[in-house]
Formats: sequence, structure tokens, C-alpha cells
Amino acid sequence: MIRSHTGVAESHALIWRKSSRSNSFDNAQCVEVAGAETSILVRDSKDVQGAALSMGGSEWAELVTRIKQGQLDL
Repeated sequence: MIRSHTGVAESHALIWRKSSRSNSFDNAQCVEVAGAETSILVRDSKDVQGAALSMGGSEWAELVTRIKQGQLDL
């Protein structure tokens, strides 16, 4: 299950990592990820105070696999 997560206070304690595919010239399409206690959070790097998607480890693994296999229109 993927949920919207707006725990702004909680997100300050998280270590957010930017996509390795991003660059400093094209931040328009960049996401950041952070590992929380029981989930993986994904947010838009342009709106760090906004909502983040929250998913479990198996959902994250499936998403990454589908992206790597070119199954999603990104």
C-alpha cells in the first residue's frame, strides 16, 4: 500500500538521498528517498516540506525493479 505522508517534523530526522540520475542543471524532475522505521519515503525535491509517498520495503523493491526494466513511462 502506498500512502501520502506529511510528517514534516519526522522528516527532519530522516536522511534524504537524491536520485543518482539527477543533476544540478535539471532539478525539475528529481525525487529524494529516505528510509523510515517501517517504510520508504519518496518526495519531490522541489517541495521538501510537502507530502511524501510512503511504501513498504516490498513495494519499494517492486517499483525499483519495474523502473529498471523500463516497465513504467517515466
